[in-house]
Amino acid sequence: MKKSSHWGDNLRLVAICLVVWFAVSFGCGILFVDFLNQFSIGGFELGFWFAQQGSIIVFLLVIVAYVLGMARIDRRHDVAESDADETQGSEPGDPG
Repeated sequence: MKKSSHWGDNLRLVAICLVVWFAVSFGCGILFVDFLNQFSIGGFELGFWFAQQGSIIVFLLVIVAYVLGMARIDRRHDVAESDADETQGSEPGDPG
């Protein structure tokens, strides 16, 4: 039960990230480009900017949101990695 709840939260987070990424890259870069081109950033039409730069920036923000969200989900389900786990292991090259 605990494992399936963690997996369900993970899938929900992935779905949200994919919807945001799709909405920005496809929606702003293709579907709403004519409306967005009424505005400009640095001399470039906003639709073009989203297609070229904005979708990449939003994708990086989605990655950060996923990492933070997954850490929160792991803590909530008590499967978070801790710094103590990493320091208790042996160093690379140490026998045993």
